[in-house]
Amino acid sequence: MADDTDLTFDPGLEHVLAAETRLSTIDGEAGELVIGGFPLAELASNATYEEALYLLWNDRLPTSEELDDFRASLQPHRELSGGTLAALRETAERGDDAMDAERIGAACATLARGSDAEPEPKRDAMVAVAQLPTAVATYWRLSNGEEPIEPRDDLRHAANYLYMLTGEEPTDEQVRGLETYLCTVVDHGLNASTFTARVIVSTQSDVVSAVTGAVGALKGPLHGGAPGPVLDMLDAIADHGDPEEWLTDRLDSGERLMGFGHRVYRVRDPRAAVLSAAAEQFYADEESAFFDLAKEVESTAVDVLAERKAGRSLETNVEFYTAVLLRGVGVPRELFAATFGVSRVGGWTAHCLEQLEDNRIVRPRSRYVGETDRSWVPVEER
Repeated sequence: MADDTDLTFDPGLEHVLAAETRLSTIDGEAGELVIGGFPLAELASNATYEEALYLLWNDRLPTSEELDDFRASLQPHRELSGGTLAALRETAERGDDAMDAERIGAACATLARGSDAEPEPKRDAMVAVAQLPTAVATYWRLSNGEEPIEPRDDLRHAANYLYMLTGEEPTDEQVRGLETYLCTVVDHGLNASTFTARVIVSTQSDVVSAVTGAVGALKGPLHGGAPGPVLDMLDAIADHGDPEEWLTDRLDSGERLMGFGHRVYRVRDPRAAVLSAAAEQFYADEESAFFDLAKEVESTAVDVLAERKAGRSLETNVEFYTAVLLRGVGVPRELFAATFGVSRVGGWTAHCLEQLEDNRIVRPRSRYVGETDRSWVPVEER
């Protein structure tokens, strides 16, 4: 029997270093996030999604010519295969969740590379990144009784996603808002879905399989499922009229407040600050009341949580202002988690490519705590 007495059991692997990466780093105590060497606010407020993706894949920003070539290399992979379209149509007809559709879109991405094409990591990464927004937009239109819209080669990644959702070319403000969101959440350390992707590709499986597994991990409500319920909470508080009373009643009932608390951050999530600033421009004039409510709910919730959950450090997380920003941009709340995947696929694929640079199969140990002295008894004697 293997000797595991020198191993430390760490549920959730919180204190285990499982990878070295140049992609992103988090300081949970200080509330800082660096992506590809750039402080989050600097990258997210300036970069297009393609620039952030190029940075993660190549460890530097592209020149203007390289950026044009990179965009051109992604565009041919946007169109779905007939098989993918059929699967998404059935998913929509069944009324399945958007995350189910995204997982199906990810798994079917291999159909877009051609029947005689062998898996190739960088090409498969491009296919996965290009296919996911088309799959999500296609599912959304089909689920609403509308036919899918073909992707446009003259639109950038973010703009094309919004266009395929609505059929209308988005405004510059909408595109910049979505670009900021996509760049803000493109990578975030070794979270559950990213770790899943690295484990899968460490077996020398293909990148599309790794992305499919990552989407499955993201579907879990403890990872990517709270932005939509944040809007439900804000709507309920608006109807109620008293944020402090509503929030206190929910805590007294043993319920969680959506958009607060994070496994890593002990202070306000730095992504919340970036997304809050990006969201504010969408809430002028008649919409200002909603943004004002969101700010009041944030402030009140932090105070109430500090009083009721002393020592827990339940500050605002990324999901709170994800909901506020994506609402302003025009993304349906049913697609908030799937749109997170549309962004994070960039980080997943970057981690896959990094893992393959110096690969060792991920194989942690477990400690056996079951019986060891059992003897077999024939079924007729049990």
